[in-house]
Amino acid sequence: MNDQQIEQEIQAKGLTAPRVTPEDLEANICHVDIVTYVGPRGQTLRWAVIETASGFLVPGKPSASVSPENDDEELGTKIAVENARNELWPLMGYALKERIANPQGAMQ
Repeated sequence: MNDQQIEQEIQAKGLTAPRVTPEDLEANICHVDIVTYVGPRGQTLRWAVIETASGFLVPGKPSASVSPENDDEELGTKIAVENARNELWPLMGYALKERIANPQGAMQ
C-alpha cells in the first residue's frame, strides 16, 4: 500500500483526529540531495538527504543493487528518496504529538 492508498482509506473511514498527512510530509520537504558512492568493485549506493522546512536534515537508508550491471540511477534515486521519506514520517509524528501534548509550546 502506498501513501495515497492509505490516505484514501483513512478518509473513507472518517478518521479525523490530528495526524500527519502525505501533504504535510511533502510540504515539509524543502530540498533533497542525493549522495552517491561507488565501491571498488562497482557497486553503487545512493542516499537521499531531505532538508525540512526547519532546516533539519534527514538521511535515509541507501539504495543499492547487488550487481553493478543492474544499477539504474533513476530507480536507485527513487528508492533512496522513498527511504528518506520513510525516516521523516516518525519525526513528524513525534513533532505533532509534542504539539498536542504541549499546546503552549513548552518542552518537557
